[in-house]
Amino acid sequence: MRIVALGGIGEIGRNMTVFEYDGKLLIVDCGVLFPEEIHPGVNLILPDFSYIRDRLDDVVGVVLTHGHEDHIGGVPYLLRERADIPLIGSKLTLAFVEAKLKEHRITPKLIQVKEGDRRTMGGFDLEFVAVNHSIPDSLAVAIRTPAGMVLHTGDFKMDQFPLDRRITDLAGFARLGAEGVDLFLTDSTNADVPGFMASEKELAPAIDTVFRTAPRRIIVSSFASHIHRIQQVIDAADRYKRKVAFVGRSMVRNMTIAEELGYLNIPKGLLVDFKQLQRSDDHKVVLICTGSQGEPLAALSRMANKDHAIRIHEGDTVLLASSLIPGNENAIYGVINSLTKLGANVVHKGNAKVHVSGHASAGELAYCYNIVKPRNVMPVHGEWRHLKANAAIAVATGMDPRDVVIAEDGVTVDLRRGRATVSGKIPVGLVFVDGDSVGHTTEDDLKERMQLSEQGSVTVLALIDPDTNTVAEPPELFIKGFACSPGDVKKAEAAIEKAINDAAGRGRGGRGEEPEAIIERSTANWMRRFYNRTPAITAIVVDA
Repeated sequence: MRIVALGGIGEIGRNMTVFEYDGKLLIVDCGVLFPEEIHPGVNLILPDFSYIRDRLDDVVGVVLTHGHEDHIGGVPYLLRERADIPLIGSKLTLAFVEAKLKEHRITPKLIQVKEGDRRTMGGFDLEFVAVNHSIPDSLAVAIRTPAGMVLHTGDFKMDQFPLDRRITDLAGFARLGAEGVDLFLTDSTNADVPGFMASEKELAPAIDTVFRTAPRRIIVSSFASHIHRIQQVIDAADRYKRKVAFVGRSMVRNMTIAEELGYLNIPKGLLVDFKQLQRSDDHKVVLICTGSQGEPLAALSRMANKDHAIRIHEGDTVLLASSLIPGNENAIYGVINSLTKLGANVVHKGNAKVHVSGHASAGELAYCYNIVKPRNVMPVHGEWRHLKANAAIAVATGMDPRDVVIAEDGVTVDLRRGRATVSGKIPVGLVFVDGDSVGHTTEDDLKERMQLSEQGSVTVLALIDPDTNTVAEPPELFIKGFACSPGDVKKAEAAIEKAINDAAGRGRGGRGEEPEAIIERSTANWMRRFYNRTPAITAIVVDA
């Protein structure tokens, strides 16, 4: 059996792993990575489907371990290439995916499973195991083939007091271990965090304190998939006789699905439309919205920027009930500062216990290694520091370092006769969703955008005599993104004119160096020398 990750190893996001046996392909997860500041204009980042594009007919199915965007967000783009690929997952996961695909006008083929189920897809015998995570209905999957058994944890933790009483099935892990797990793919996100992760239930006192002490409105910002956390907020609102409204398209959609399927319990009469709350007394109001990561178009960010129908009032309490994802710090603190300036009291992970992670920490991983006793380990779902820490835990529990495979996106790992080894590497890259464009935007395009945003642009218009390659009229400079005095503009234009004429006098230009190249080089030199800038330069040459 061959295993290759097309995303999710060396990064947190874009999770997608391909398993290949006897000419057939099984995919586990197909998620997205959210862009950072170095990706201006990009909406989403997808796994690279190039490896499977010519073999889509060989794909027997996509197992979706749970309903987070970094595991299901790429499904619509995969199904654009072959719409009838079966999607296998739990009831809630498939409901979230189906709603997402409806927006893309795709009708999927869905296969619903639950913990304990077994299903054969092609040459892959699949068994599903319950795991606890920050979203209900999460599953691990055991993949059996004649080449061996792989156990993929998906995202998980060992919360012993979950709100839905659905714990990670450690007995199932142990049973599979006794049968013989040849390769164990484990969640690495919190491998560098010692001990055991706290229970979701431990947030209840901090949430209660917010509701007990807030004098006016309470605005809670969370991921639109954090159903258990939102349940605790709803329970507190019920205790303190506050009405609740959901704000934001994804929040309304996901909570509607969760309530309809029985994963979210909302007492009758508690939930109202947010427009109704506009007419309610502030001390009777709770708004639950998206935007906990400072996303510019999310509801909370727009409130902070006074660009939303809901305006922040002096004395409002804003509860950021989620983690601070690395790379989003500046955006999040920008929102916190704006909310504070408007008079809100902002409660967040830094000043109250309002978040616990949904990923296993070092103690939990060690426990799993000891009960599964795998022959080989391959850390997944994490940046390099997480992968290395996870590998070290495996070795500390007695694994031979030679049986711990630290791969990265595109590395092929072959499982043969109980031994997992790196066999090669395929080319994989980042695939950018840029508006309606998918895969056409390159990293060079993004570098140019960054250059434009940081250094500005200079456009030079030059009228050239085609017979002599000399300037017929003085060039004109058009500068965007930075200030340049009129006198300096004239000096730059004169320097460019001299460079063109000098090149023509030396026999360059025309058949030698093109006037456009001369203009770009001389403009860049002048800007670097006198302004210490490297703007994007466009030369427009017109024959006189």
